[in-house]
Amino acid sequence: MTTEATLTSTSASPTARQVWTRARGIALALVVLLAGAVAIAVVRSDARHGELDPRSADPGGSRAIAELLADRGVDTRVVTTLDEAATAAGPDTTLLVAAPDLLTPTQQTRLHNAFADSRGRTVLVASGSASIERLAPGVTADPATSLDSTLSPDCALPAAQRAGTADTGGVRYTTTHLGADACYPSERLATLLRIPDGTGDGDTIALGAPDILLNDHLDEQGNASLALQLLGSRPHLVWYLPSLSDTSATSPDDERSFFDLLPSGWLWGTLQLFIAAALAALWRARRLGPLVPEKLPVAIRASETAEGRARLYRKTDARDRAADALRSTTRTRLAPLVGVPVTQAHTPEALLPALSAHLHGVGQDQHALLFGPPPSDDAALIALADRLDALEREVRRP
Repeated sequence: MTTEATLTSTSASPTARQVWTRARGIALALVVLLAGAVAIAVVRSDARHGELDPRSADPGGSRAIAELLADRGVDTRVVTTLDEAATAAGPDTTLLVAAPDLLTPTQQTRLHNAFADSRGRTVLVASGSASIERLAPGVTADPATSLDSTLSPDCALPAAQRAGTADTGGVRYTTTHLGADACYPSERLATLLRIPDGTGDGDTIALGAPDILLNDHLDEQGNASLALQLLGSRPHLVWYLPSLSDTSATSPDDERSFFDLLPSGWLWGTLQLFIAAALAALWRARRLGPLVPEKLPVAIRASETAEGRARLYRKTDARDRAADALRSTTRTRLAPLVGVPVTQAHTPEALLPALSAHLHGVGQDQHALLFGPPPSDDAALIALADRLDALEREVRRP
C-alpha cells in the first residue's frame, strides 16, 4: 500500500537556482566573447573597406593607385550600384568594374549596353567565364588560369611596352576580334586584352588579375606604370564595386530557388541517402515477435518498487490510476477469501454479494469503496487506502 510519506516525497528535479548556478559560468563566458567580438568589429570597421577598394589602405585595397592618379589630375569616384555605373559611362571616363562575376546576367547585359557606344574605356578586372562573354562579346575565358603571376608584355600595345613585366597572371582569354591587342601571354593565351570599339575612340580592357591595382603589389615589377596607363587615359575614373544591396540584382529573370543553386551531384546524393535511410527503416522495423520474460539481474525490494511507482503517480497527479491500482489489488486479494474466482474479482455482480454475505451485511458502502469514482485530492486518496486496509482486515478476521 502507498503510504502518506511516499506521496509527500519531494521532487528530485533541479530548482531554478540550481540551474542558474550551474549555467552562469558558461553564460558569462558567452557574454564576454560577444562583447569582445563587438569591440573588435567597432574598432576595425572604420579603417577597412574591402579588396580592390580605392578608399582602403589595407594590403588588398587600392588607395595607393587612386592617390597616384589624383596627383596626375584624374579624379576617382566610387559607385556601388548599376544605375550609377551606367550613367557615368562617357567618352572622358574610364569605368573600372572590380568584380564582374558578382553581377547577375541581367546586370551584365545592361552594363554592356551602357558602355558599348560611350567611346570611353572600360576595364574588367579578373572577369571569368560567368561574365566576360556578356561584357565583352567575342571574348572567352579559359577554365585554366595562369600558373605564373609575373609575365612579359610580348605585344605591340604601347602601355604594355612601356610598363614591361607585370603581375597580370590570372584568368586567360581568347578572342575572335582581329584588331584586339593580346598581351602578357601565358602558354599562348593572353592575360590582358584590349578590344577597340566600333568607333575607334573607346575600348574594353580585360585584365586577368587584380594584382597591379593592389597596395602591396603596386611597387613591384611594372605594375604601377601599367595601372597608371590603363586607368589614367581619361580625366575621370569611375570605380564600380558591385554590392549585394543593389536593387537591380533582384531582377525576376535572375531569381533562382535554393535547389537551383545546388549542384546536380548533391541532389542525386541526397536522393540516394533518402532511399538508403528508407530501406534501413524498413529493415529495423521488422516484427521482433512476442515478448519473452526474463529474470532481473538483481533483486529489487517490493517496497522500493511501490515507492518508485507512487512517486511517478504523484509527479503526474495521477490519483485516478493510483486509486485503480489500490482497488484492483484489494479486489484480487478479497475474492479468494469470500469464495469468488479471481477471474470474477473485478465484476461487482459476483464480488459484492459474496463479500456482503461474508460480513453479514455489516460495514460501509462496499460498492463505492471498491468500484467508486477516483478521489479528488491526495487526502481522499490516503483515506481510500486506509478504508481498503480496514476492509481487508475485517474480511480476514476469523
